[in-house]
Amino acid sequence: MFDGIASRYDLINRVLSLRIDVLWRRKVIQLLKRYQPKIILDVATGTADLAIAMQRLRPTKIIGLDLSAQMLAVGQQKIETKGLDGLIELVKGDSENLPFDANHFDAVTVAFGVRNFENLQKGLDELYRVLKPGAPLVILEFSKVKVFPIKQFYHFYFRYITPFIGKLFSRDQKAYTYLPNSVAVFPEGEEMCVILQGTGFNHIECKPLSFGIATIYLAQKSA
Repeated sequence: MFDGIASRYDLINRVLSLRIDVLWRRKVIQLLKRYQPKIILDVATGTADLAIAMQRLRPTKIIGLDLSAQMLAVGQQKIETKGLDGLIELVKGDSENLPFDANHFDAVTVAFGVRNFENLQKGLDELYRVLKPGAPLVILEFSKVKVFPIKQFYHFYFRYITPFIGKLFSRDQKAYTYLPNSVAVFPEGEEMCVILQGTGFNHIECKPLSFGIATIYLAQKSA
């Protein structure tokens, strides 16, 4: 599915989010600044938007991992255009079977990808495994708006406008029908924090963004 929409993915994201997704990624970077990570893993990197933005943290290495070869190809073009191919490496791989040693990364990020894990717990266990003790995990994910009347508008936009725009630009309505459906069943807020705690993470923070349209989860691997 993601291979099929890769060429238009960035454009559609900007249109659908009115570029608010760019601001959300900046929030992720602000949270990571306190840790000064040198080796970073960006899981479900897609077209590498977050991986590219994290150059501002001045790390020594960023690895972006994704299952979609076509999304990675688009990301690679962006990386080379910006002259970042010495800093950012893209790897095709499965988030539930990461090809990295334990205790390797100073930070792990996942932007809008955790809800796509086939087995959420297995994926989180893998993220925990590859982090160094005390290192942060930052998850940026859609959530369900609860504030009236934003909730009603958001539901209508997400359920009807998003698939229409997705079909208009990518000719694949199924991909953008999947988006609201996956958000609807994904654990969020306190439920997600409990899952992270059960995985072994501590110092867990939950930060709703833009009336709760998205949420940032910050957690640390036990030292």
